[in-house]
Amino acid sequence: MPDSTRSEENRAHSAQPTELKRVIGPGLLLLFIVGDILGTGVYALTGKVAADVGGAVWLPFLLAFVVAMLTATSYLELVTKYPRAGGAAAYTNRAFGIHFLTFLVTFAVMCSGLTSASSASKAFAANLLSALDADGDHGRAAMAIALGFMALISLINLRGVGESVKANVVLTIVELSGLLIVIGIGAWALLQGEGTFSRVTEFNTPGDETAFSAVTAATALAFFAMVGFEDSVNMAEETKDPVRIFPRIMLTGLCITGVIYVLVAIASVTLVAPADLGEGETPLLKVVEAGAPGFPLDLFAWITMFAVSNSALINMLMASRLLYGMSRERALPAPLSRLLPHRRTPWVAIVFTTLLAFLLIGYADLGSLGGTTSLLLLCVFAIVNIAVLVLRRHPVEHRHFRAPTALPVLGAILCAYLAGPLAGRPGDDYRIAGWLMLIGVVLWACVWLVNRLLARRQSVE
Repeated sequence: MPDSTRSEENRAHSAQPTELKRVIGPGLLLLFIVGDILGTGVYALTGKVAADVGGAVWLPFLLAFVVAMLTATSYLELVTKYPRAGGAAAYTNRAFGIHFLTFLVTFAVMCSGLTSASSASKAFAANLLSALDADGDHGRAAMAIALGFMALISLINLRGVGESVKANVVLTIVELSGLLIVIGIGAWALLQGEGTFSRVTEFNTPGDETAFSAVTAATALAFFAMVGFEDSVNMAEETKDPVRIFPRIMLTGLCITGVIYVLVAIASVTLVAPADLGEGETPLLKVVEAGAPGFPLDLFAWITMFAVSNSALINMLMASRLLYGMSRERALPAPLSRLLPHRRTPWVAIVFTTLLAFLLIGYADLGSLGGTTSLLLLCVFAIVNIAVLVLRRHPVEHRHFRAPTALPVLGAILCAYLAGPLAGRPGDDYRIAGWLMLIGVVLWACVWLVNRLLARRQSVE
């Protein structure tokens, strides 16, 4: 090949874009953040929170919003300081440089996706049975539907799903419509003189539990409904002017979802007694039925199923791709990075995560799955809040958002407290999280041992 032709090809190759295209403006970013937060948490766990705390069910959601807002300021400082695709693992690696800690954070995020998707599967099954007007004890049917739903998600995952932000606009509208229906029905019922608004100030704690311990335990569970905002940092490299846009859009998105959650909680407990709201896995269906008996319940059930389906698919996609990425980085066994020949999807990682999800669906109830998700992410958020302080020793040249020092400090303390036993968290949360992380550590240890043996063999040769 002539030298001139080769040099032209080299220039053409070097001219290829090396960064993602910045196409996301403020509107799309806001819809992405709101859509990512809305979903399984409020649709499925409002009743569980009411069972813990009583009529003041709105308070744990409000406190969870405050903790999320504190942690969001740390994410904002990091994403505007390092405006590239990344996340908690990237920030942990930059701050501490400890490979094993980075692995634990990454695997914890992956496991939180599995527990979140498993809770979505259970919520899907419960709402489908409600839409089909299934009466009586249908525990086995619900389990079969949840497992079948997860199997369907895995098949879609194997085929390959290109998630785009514009598609998220439609999903967000559907998810948001269901919550606005609940708020509207609650407001209409109150205007008609129906419902019991006085319940919103009542604390009905189980047993001899104090109001403080009940609220903290309920807040630890309600935090599950606020997660998702941290995913938006992965869109930084595709956002127009992220240093300017991200702070106001993320905070706006969190405020919107926080207000919606508090209003949904107030409407729910006004129309349905906390004890009744805490029974079963379709609390918002009970609210719609109580406040608007003529409303087509099957329509609302399908809206709920659509919302939780989106949550399950996104989380299983994330979990399998994280395993694939860690395998490519030689932090997990090499087979997890194997791809289907034509679809180019990580089939071993997908099968592995699906089997883990099957175990979670069969072993844990909805409350435990939601609690485990919040536990894992609270631990991750505590580390991120510390990382932002550590990384202040490494300034960058461009201007970026800077959180007041008190906010990440307070965020780290509150996240650690809500993740700890003093918050009244059930033991099942720790058992499930412990077993999941143990699986990850065993996989990591296998890779470490194999790499040591290979290195020793090469040194001998």
